[in-house]
Amino acid sequence: MDTQDLPNLDPSLMDRPTVNNHLNGPTSGHAPRLLLLYGSLRERSFSRLVTEEAARLLEAMGAETRLFNPRGLPLADAEDASHPKVQELRDLVQWSEGMVWCSPERHGSMTGIMKTQIDWIPLSLGAVRPTQGKTLAVMQVCGGSQSFNVVNQLRVLGRWMRMVTIPNQSSVPKAFMEFDDQDRMKPSPYYDRIVDVMEELVKFTLLVRDRSDYLTDRYSERKESAEALSERVNQRSI
Repeated sequence: MDTQDLPNLDPSLMDRPTVNNHLNGPTSGHAPRLLLLYGSLRERSFSRLVTEEAARLLEAMGAETRLFNPRGLPLADAEDASHPKVQELRDLVQWSEGMVWCSPERHGSMTGIMKTQIDWIPLSLGAVRPTQGKTLAVMQVCGGSQSFNVVNQLRVLGRWMRMVTIPNQSSVPKAFMEFDDQDRMKPSPYYDRIVDVMEELVKFTLLVRDRSDYLTDRYSERKESAEALSERVNQRSI
């Protein structure tokens, strides 16, 4: 690696990515572990119904799924992190290898309960970053015409949580018209799009989950760790 023209770089900490580096290593044999979050507490919540349809599809594709019920989850920082619902959510996040986030659009934005769930997921738990390198699919339901405000906002949050947000997404307009009396989604292009999104999520999860540590290994963090180690080793004895 020629680093002579890079005076600000520490060559000893620089990695040159290669295909072999990406592909080497063990491959998990268990089913992809996917956590699904929805953003409404209504008795007939269309974001929950869409999420349940997504979970059925994921199970049919060989994944293992968990749905988190946000009822009883306190507002962020209104309770201690030891609250049972907060612990349940955080345990599920750590268990998962990918996630689905689905929220209704309210006043042009995601709902408060959707944001509350994400706000309770910390960027770090001790030395563990519970969302870094995990996959994410984003969806929304609309009471009226189709909009993409929520999925765009969820993408920003996914990036902030250092997740691998897949390219495809779903927005279901007039969601109340898309379900039958048994609360199952009717055949439509909107249903087909959800199939596409879940299929893509499983594929990305299979590609990423065993390589997330390598994919999220960063020069700046290696440099910071090396400097901290040097400072600790070279400090004077007290």
